[in-house]
Amino acid sequence: MQYYLLIYHVVEDYVTRRVPFREEHLRLARQAHNCGQLILGGALADPVDKALLVFRCEAPETVEAFVRADPYVQNGLVLQWEIRHWTVVIN
Repeated sequence: MQYYLLIYHVVEDYVTRRVPFREEHLRLARQAHNCGQLILGGALADPVDKALLVFRCEAPETVEAFVRADPYVQNGLVLQWEIRHWTVVIN
């Protein structure tokens, strides 16, 4: 299993604009968490300009599938996203 960071760069008024899509996003996140793929996730604060999700899975395609299904991405709240392989030294 590998670790991957999913970094979302979000719109300026993200906290307000996410409200209609939040439950569906959280349902997707809980599903990934319950499968053991999503370890941690949340928005960065002060300012809320990014979100970070930590995945533990076999391949980055798992993370890409999450991105494609995420209503935040589908509805334009995410301006840019990137997946980075994370070499974890201490766990």
